[in-house]
Amino acid sequence: MSSAQRDAGARRLAEQLERSRLARLRQYDEQGLRPECRILAAWQAERLRHTYRDLLETSRYRKAVEFFLNDLYGDKDFSARDEGVERVYPIMSKVMPGAALMTISIGIELHAISQELDLDMVAMLWGEMGLKNGLDAASYAEAYRRCGNIEARRRQISIVHEVGQSLDSIVFKPFIYSAVKLAHGPAQMAGLLDLHMFIERGFIAFRAMKGSDEFIATIMSRETAIMESILAEEPVDSWAPPGDPAHG
Repeated sequence: MSSAQRDAGARRLAEQLERSRLARLRQYDEQGLRPECRILAAWQAERLRHTYRDLLETSRYRKAVEFFLNDLYGDKDFSARDEGVERVYPIMSKVMPGAALMTISIGIELHAISQELDLDMVAMLWGEMGLKNGLDAASYAEAYRRCGNIEARRRQISIVHEVGQSLDSIVFKPFIYSAVKLAHGPAQMAGLLDLHMFIERGFIAFRAMKGSDEFIATIMSRETAIMESILAEEPVDSWAPPGDPAHG
């Protein structure tokens, strides 16, 4: 692994860590994740579980879906994990292979852009639109269109492909996987268990699939179809989660 590759991975990781940090400052207050952000994240997580319920019921893909829902996107507090990455960045940038640095940076970018898009939606829903009642698919779709950040939405979907390709490129390398497993104890002692468990769950999920091409293609196809449906102002009942008023 050349120093140039490691430097490139380190630079990208530093950029995405700062991007994520700035978004985190806007999402969190002294009590943790802001209530509006939590409501939106929980609603979207429920929508994703509905969209990928068939994959959740398939043993090959279950862990990967749960990794995306719980570790790359979800309504829990990711601040300890994200701060952990920031703390160990100076060491990571010097000792980790460039491919591993790039993989982590892509995961952080997906998290960062999701945070940014959520902040836009929160401002639109609870600010400009003055949402008073519970969030539903119709309000979500209206806010989605009014935000007008379609290129960022397309980028969010395309990053999923990069995450899959990048993880596939490293999870089957025995020396990297062994290093991740052996780091559990030291990470716990250093107060970095959240960060380590995030990395370990990603490795386990993608190793279990034995190739992520079909999984990633399914995500990109379905998310693109939902995006296009929203933009075309089509009925939301085809993708709204169970219990939504769209289902009558």
